[in-house]
Amino acid sequence: MAATPTTPEPAALPEPARPAGPPGPLTGFTVGVTAARRREELTALLARRGAQVVEAPVLRILPLADDLDLRKATERCLAAPLDYVVATTGVGWRGWMSAAEGWGRGAVLAETCRDASVLSRGPKATGAVRASGLREGYSPDTEATDELLTWLLARPLAGRRIAVQEHGVRLDAFAAALRERGAEVISVPVYRWAPPEDRGAVRRLIDQTVRRQVHALTFTSAPAITALLDAARAEDQYEALLDALRADVLPVCVGTLCARPLTDLGVPAVHPERGRLGSLVRLLADVLPGRSSRALDLAGQELVLQGNAALVDGESHWLSPRGAAVLRALAEHPGRVLSRADLLRAAWPDAAADEHAVEAAVGRLRAALGPHAALIRTVPKRGYRLAAG
Repeated sequence: MAATPTTPEPAALPEPARPAGPPGPLTGFTVGVTAARRREELTALLARRGAQVVEAPVLRILPLADDLDLRKATERCLAAPLDYVVATTGVGWRGWMSAAEGWGRGAVLAETCRDASVLSRGPKATGAVRASGLREGYSPDTEATDELLTWLLARPLAGRRIAVQEHGVRLDAFAAALRERGAEVISVPVYRWAPPEDRGAVRRLIDQTVRRQVHALTFTSAPAITALLDAARAEDQYEALLDALRADVLPVCVGTLCARPLTDLGVPAVHPERGRLGSLVRLLADVLPGRSSRALDLAGQELVLQGNAALVDGESHWLSPRGAAVLRALAEHPGRVLSRADLLRAAWPDAAADEHAVEAAVGRLRAALGPHAALIRTVPKRGYRLAAG
């Protein structure tokens, strides 16, 4: 009789780079990076802590230094005194000042802003405003645009001229609320979001997230979250992606404003108190091991299961996602024999596989453990167990 066909393993992730030195707090974890801007910096911070990183920018930023709309908006700002100038992002503010400098209008734009009250949305925008030689008149404690609007609406606005530097998406509702109070609003589109250059990388990240082959996704902007969800919807994986983010894959955002598209959908995203990349990575390194780590004392050796890695006496061994699932199932019952059927249910819950798949996975798992392969014992005609004593 022909053997029962087995379901092939899901497409494997790229072979992870082995970090130099001892394992880090993120060794064994695969983290998706969705950012385009400062992607290299974020990736380096994660890799330094031992993570395997999957890079899939879901959007790209198109600067508008030569864009006619930006030039026209700038000239409108310079046509008469401004009362308020709203800086919403650091990169946008620097881009605006740089573009004006290139047109020979940098000095007059800076002087026009100096004579107005500058409102900055959060510390990044504040830093950019100060770096341009200006001082903010008001900046909220958070990066919420709503707080800027509340502050402005508490003041008489009839006849006031307000410039609003946009941040990749139009702020139509913000501008409309000001115009209803009689203000003249000049929207300044410094850059805009565009589709990613590599859509295939985004599709692969969605698939890996749905398969739980990544342990966390990082986001540095709300539009990136929206773009990822839109891409998942186009692949008919929208609900599956949300299910993964609600249960097994940790979404980590740079701040509360960034996290809003997820929290509005009931997805419990985490974010640091300070909106900095370093703070985001430190939070991830603090939270993720507590969600997916287990320590055991096996025959005098310390075994730590962390993501897709087994740390044995401080030495890291990267495993395949399936191998990690098998080892985790055995670790749930150290010393107890688990049959091949038990391991099938634990590591292949949604796949049609037979016991030969278990034997192959155990073989690969032992190979990955190298000198510590004896930690997995075969019990003839019964199954497998960890060497607990």
